Amino acid sequence: MKTTRLVDDDELVATVRAMRESGATYAQIKAELGIGATTISRILGVYGKGRRRPRISDDVRGRARALRVGGYSIPEIAEELGIAKSTVWLITKDISWEPTPDRVERGKRAARMRWDRYNERRAAEREQLIKEMAAEVGDLSDRELMLIGAVMYWAEGQKMKPWNRTETLRFINSDPDVILLHLVWLAHLGVAPDRLTFRVHIHESADVAAAERYWAGVVGVPVDSFGRTTLKKHNPKTVRKNVGDSYKGCLIVGVRRSSRDYRAMNAVWRGICQAIERRAAVLR
Repeated sequence: MKTTRLVDDDELVATVRAMRESGATYAQIKAELGIGATTISRILGVYGKGRRRPRISDDVRGRARALRVGGYSIPEIAEELGIAKSTVWLITKDISWEPTPDRVERGKRAARMRWDRYNERRAAEREQLIKEMAAEVGDLSDRELMLIGAVMYWAEGQKMKPWNRTETLRFINSDPDVILLHLVWLAHLGVAPDRLTFRVHIHESADVAAAERYWAGVVGVPVDSFGRTTLKKHNPKTVRKNVGDSYKGCLIVGVRRSSRDYRAMNAVWRGICQAIERRAAVLR
């Protein structure tokens, strides 16, 4: 007795192909028609050629097709569902596509989402690096503090010039952490608190009183112990970035009778320069 093969059943073949073209999965075809995966593959002409369809859930497949019908582009669907663009294409290649009017806005929204995720990732990486490096630094030795303070002063402090031979420590900065470093360094040099002077330097259009209170809190002294604030005249031609409530100007830290301390700082700096020259000579 001759048995007809399932793959020769024209009605079955037509049904399988129609279901597959409509997006049905192997599991759905098997459940509906009661045939095996091998038979389905033979009918579709893909038996022995490996899987041509991506291994994704029916839910994701359905959502991808619905988005495509709704006018979403392949990159937008891939971004929305977190799958590869090639996978989206395989799932939706039989659907004709017409972009909807809101596509431009969707594109902008997707770009913002990508940028937000990128910024979040970078912020997390930045915080992790800060945590690791801060732990590696640990506590500063007296020698390290002496060197760091001298370098910082040489970069930001007032220095003796050929036209001004005054040897006086005078330091200005807008960063409270830098100011605290300078104060700790001065204490290490043996500078007593009663030799310190403080004065705010700020644009005249800023909140001067708030800035004075802020810097007094940073250095831990009463506001009335500050010298007269220096106001910088407004220049309408200058486009300033340091504006708003966060702008507190700079703090000027002076030291009375500091010629000896200035010479000590200068000596440390010269020693650092000589050490750098020795290292540079090795590299030449």
